[in-house]
Amino acid sequence: MQKRNKMCPFCYLRQLFAPKIEREETPSVYENGVRTTPLMGWSSWNTFRNNIDHKLILDTARALKDSGLYDVGYRYVNLDDNWHSNMRDENGEWQGDLVRFPEGIPALIRELNDMGFKVGLYSSNGTLTCEDLPASLGRERADARTLARWGAEYFKYDFCHNIPVPSYAPLVYAIEVAPLGSGKGVEYQVSNAVLKGLARRMKCAPLPGGQYVSGLDAGKGSIRFENVTADAEGDYVLTVCIKKYGRYEKYLGVTVNGEEAEGIMFPPQKHFNLTARFQTVVKLKAGRNVIELGNPVANARDSAAIQYRKMSRALKDATREVAAKTGAPEKPILFSICEWGFRKPWLWGATAGNMWRTTPDIRPWWYWIKIIYSRNVKLWKYASPAHFNDPDMLEVGNGKLTHAQNMAHFALWCMMSAPLVLGNDIRKVSKPVLDIVTNRDLIAIDQDALGKQAKRVRRGMVDVLAKPLADGGIAVCFFNKTKLPQKSRLDIGKLYADDYVSPATAGAGAHSVGVVGEVMSIITGDAALENGKIVARIPADSVVVVKLK
Repeated sequence: MQKRNKMCPFCYLRQLFAPKIEREETPSVYENGVRTTPLMGWSSWNTFRNNIDHKLILDTARALKDSGLYDVGYRYVNLDDNWHSNMRDENGEWQGDLVRFPEGIPALIRELNDMGFKVGLYSSNGTLTCEDLPASLGRERADARTLARWGAEYFKYDFCHNIPVPSYAPLVYAIEVAPLGSGKGVEYQVSNAVLKGLARRMKCAPLPGGQYVSGLDAGKGSIRFENVTADAEGDYVLTVCIKKYGRYEKYLGVTVNGEEAEGIMFPPQKHFNLTARFQTVVKLKAGRNVIELGNPVANARDSAAIQYRKMSRALKDATREVAAKTGAPEKPILFSICEWGFRKPWLWGATAGNMWRTTPDIRPWWYWIKIIYSRNVKLWKYASPAHFNDPDMLEVGNGKLTHAQNMAHFALWCMMSAPLVLGNDIRKVSKPVLDIVTNRDLIAIDQDALGKQAKRVRRGMVDVLAKPLADGGIAVCFFNKTKLPQKSRLDIGKLYADDYVSPATAGAGAHSVGVVGEVMSIITGDAALENGKIVARIPADSVVVVKLK
């Protein structure tokens, strides 16, 4: 690593203690119109890992149909890592494993679509996937176009071999804006821009305009060009003119009229020339536009969010392009962020995708499933329709999980509005396992149109979760985390006093208790109503789930 440029002690302290500037614009919520309820389907990873082929995938799809899983909602067939060759084709594009998928991935997608399934593929937000195959960092637009052209409808984007976005920014002395393809642009000097945070104008006589702006690093400064004019709405080339310095990578984020646009990476620079030009393409509206530049990366969380949003934009653009070229209806791609929860994706995931992993990989070990549950259950406030916390795929039917543990695992995922992605061998599924994962009442809780995740309203040896439902009801789950049977009581009035669990009747108190006390359906387990309380008897490692109407 090359040494950074030295700075004066005062400048260093100023930068060290400067707060991250609050931008006037924040990224908008990611919307692609795919679905508003959690994903339901099957993935190849948990059982088959790197041993998948054309026949296995089709046999699994047939088993999903024959078993009735398709009928209750499991409609996505997702190929995880190892679906593709280590060799890209002559055009630099992905291709399926040349032996295991000899007919190619597009042919497989067509077969599965003809059966009524949607198809998912996998890559990583890195230079390679977790199994060291070609991935998409730096190739987002090209790979998104491949997915869209093939007709994929789901995309899981992992985090192996990631290279973070640097927190350093270049020295900017001007921007140039030109209609795409026109060959003629308008230059805007930094002398007429508005500076925020630590951004400062510095004199440099040899530069056009005689000055540049520094202090754009790590979210602590930005520069706004507030009077960028365009004759017509459309695509424009934004050229950022910089004073060269530093043999290390830099980055500039770009926002246009409050919307995040494609940022620019700057490679380590040699000094044969004083200046350099780097470009991106932005969309401008007719008339006055505002362009803001600055490096917003203050930490690893910012870096991941920027990279995932870059891919999400590429996916939306690609599906629109394919629809426009073919005349066929657009097939939007459900976007799954698989960052493992280390960079708190629940804080930014809704701006980048439809679902985001909140935990490391799941395993068919009961203690591990409980750890994953304990992490995800706390994140109830971040879920909403079309945007869900993802505690990873289901292990129901795998490993040495007991029937009670399988039931609890499935019920908890349904209560938490988690994507329901089966990870077992559907060709050999047992009836007890099938009965669990086809439980229509539990699936209805997961797929409820309100899209709210259950809130843990009591924590202890028996956790109690409550989930508001679109019909005004409340799903309640008693989860026994111990190895002994437990008896638990819950005052219904406390549920109706909680403005998240029952916003329509919050504060109504006893009146609500009287209404709800008359109707309760038992979904699984042993429960009864006694004097305004739910009384549940929960076996070891198990759950009782009821619905209050």
